[in-house]
Amino acid sequence: MKVILKQDIAKLGFINDTIVVKDGYARNYLIPQGIAIQATSQNEKILAEVLKQKAHKEEKIRTEAQTLATSIEAVKLTIGAKVGTSGQIFGSVNAMQIADALKAQANIELDRKKIVVNSDKIKEVGEFTVIVNLHRDVKATITVEVVAE
Repeated sequence: MKVILKQDIAKLGFINDTIVVKDGYARNYLIPQGIAIQATSQNEKILAEVLKQKAHKEEKIRTEAQTLATSIEAVKLTIGAKVGTSGQIFGSVNAMQIADALKAQANIELDRKKIVVNSDKIKEVGEFTVIVNLHRDVKATITVEVVAE
């Protein structure tokens, strides 16, 4: 029997995949559990429309992320920190401080979870590059300069 999966199943397929399984497995397990629906011509048309709309939304999100990436890469952040005599800063500069500086200096609001600091924490004065994951396909880099206060 031909069915359309409504969720991911290990070793069987992913959501919105059309697969062929044995009739008993489909009738007794997949369909009653709500894991799959029978692949009739009407359901396949609905699936095609859903995939078309999903692709359109995904492209829109990707272009928005791309425009945000170009605006982020044009920014050079400056973060002040208290410094000891050896050039080491007290504490470290983390993703939350970078997100706050980005909002204050460039008026770009960004979730701190999207910011990836290469060495996990910045612990000295200097210039560093930080990666921002905006989308699965779109990444931006920010130059962060840590200066002594």
